[in-house]
Amino acid sequence: MEVILLCRCGFEKEVASEINAHAAKLSIGGYIKTEANSGLVRFVTYQRNDAENLIQRTSFDELVFVRHWLVLDHEFTALDTQDRVTPILDVAGKLPKCSSLQCINVDTNEGKSLAKLTRGIGRHLETRLEKVDFWQTKSAWVLQLLCLAGDHVLIGRTSEGNMSPWLGGIPRLKVPRSAPSRATLKLEEAWLHFVPKEQREERLRPSMKAVDLGAAPGGWTWQLVNKSMFVDAVDNGPMDESLMDSGQVTHHLEDGFRYSPPKPVDWLVCDIADKPSRVASLIAHWAENRWFREAVFNLKLPMKQRYVAVEEARHRIASQLVDHGTYELKFKQLYHDREEVTGHIKLF
Repeated sequence: MEVILLCRCGFEKEVASEINAHAAKLSIGGYIKTEANSGLVRFVTYQRNDAENLIQRTSFDELVFVRHWLVLDHEFTALDTQDRVTPILDVAGKLPKCSSLQCINVDTNEGKSLAKLTRGIGRHLETRLEKVDFWQTKSAWVLQLLCLAGDHVLIGRTSEGNMSPWLGGIPRLKVPRSAPSRATLKLEEAWLHFVPKEQREERLRPSMKAVDLGAAPGGWTWQLVNKSMFVDAVDNGPMDESLMDSGQVTHHLEDGFRYSPPKPVDWLVCDIADKPSRVASLIAHWAENRWFREAVFNLKLPMKQRYVAVEEARHRIASQLVDHGTYELKFKQLYHDREEVTGHIKLF
């Protein structure tokens, strides 16, 4: 069997390295099949049940470069375009019952062009499966439909509760008109990803204190201000005037690597363009001094060895915090990231 993994185009090698590492931890053998810039990676397992084991025994939250994943149950490579649903129905009907259906596509131009077709097939499939009593509310599986071409369709399953909360791992966010840059969406998505919905009201409260390192022109500061926080924006560049007029922002014309807060804050956010090792050390330094409760930060990745760069940053932070209390550290390449990943650390 195979595990199908979706990712940002160009990061297939990073996904391959990552899934190989997680499979090795579980003593699951397999090999990778992929094409550059396809946005899709196949991990072919040697044992039939290992694909299911990998998805069920690995926490999706631990995956950095994987947007979405599924166990491949069947691949149709030459479907009759006059009746795609009947053969898919025959296969799906033999699978374990599922709670619902997701119609997904690869995040490429070709994949996007197939979205309407995928949804159309999905609607017919969903209706016909309902007639044979296929759906089961408490099932551990979600049925997956992925079109790679008009006659090339994958059918599979993913684990309920162990996947992205967004369809195909892609959140639908809009740039606020008043935000000074599109970068604002990176922090919004980070909060949606790292802070559980039921905890956001408490962990993102009005009147909290925050520091934004590398703030100009204010994309991330805008999100903090929008949450009614008071912000120390640190950057030698100019800040957006409307943000400064809010009365919630104090602009410090300083290098973010040199700044230290007069007293601890609730949130630290950092989108400084520098080597990931240097940014990781900066975040660890703030954590050592317990200058924040939570932090969101971006690591700008090199052109090569990007998975290695993330793991080195993780190790660097962990090494610096060995004797400095407990914490939770996670990384994710978010949809609105590009050649970077976003980190989140929470101190306890």
